[in-house]
Amino acid sequence: MEFQTPEGPVAVNIATMSALRAAVDTRFTEGEGFALATLNLDHLVKLGQDHDFAAAYLAQDFVVADGNPVVWLSRLAHRPVDLMPGANLVVPLAQMAAAANVSIALIGSTDDALDKAGAALVARVPGLEIAAKIAPPMGFDPDSAAANTVLRDAAASGARLAFLALGAPKQEALAARGRVVTPQMGFASIGASLDFLSGHQNRAPEWVQRIAMEWLWRLLSNPARLAGRYARCFAILPRLTVNALALRKK
Repeated sequence: MEFQTPEGPVAVNIATMSALRAAVDTRFTEGEGFALATLNLDHLVKLGQDHDFAAAYLAQDFVVADGNPVVWLSRLAHRPVDLMPGANLVVPLAQMAAAANVSIALIGSTDDALDKAGAALVARVPGLEIAAKIAPPMGFDPDSAAANTVLRDAAASGARLAFLALGAPKQEALAARGRVVTPQMGFASIGASLDFLSGHQNRAPEWVQRIAMEWLWRLLSNPARLAGRYARCFAILPRLTVNALALRKK
């Protein structure tokens, strides 16, 4: 499933969890890095407006569908993909890392949140080694010399998989930079997932997730911050629907 951006088409190129496991396991086995992004409607809004964000997305090795609208559009285009939100990927990726004797780094959020998220991950994933926890300061620029320092510090710790919890577009930009600065490392951009693990943020209940209403739960939880974002997301749906129907005919 492809979506057009100012820099070129962005494709959801990993359709299932089994495909993601195979792709990540291959990179671990071969000692190669990767960058993983989770595409949702908010990202598609930003991709249509931000050339730098689009360029960062094009540098990602793996893109999965994070959000039911992306999944529904893929089905409409007869190119179905599974729903794989970043929050649902952290534990499976940590399990893959532990099985491959790959240590991880946690980058983003706050020191307290990283400590608590790290403890939660170790409790859920036997054998997992967390080699580094790095909370960049407010105003952190993923295109700066400071970003190079963060990446090199993570690599120097021995970590070969970094969970990036910086929010879009910073985390995707840092992952793209990491593919150049520390090409042996894998990067997974997972947004607020570490804050969910640490308890610093609450995710929607599972029954809300099952009925595809997590977006409404989040909106009602923080309307001042999210109302404008979701309005912009809904505004691009008609165009994306037309594009999906056009793909269906090819």
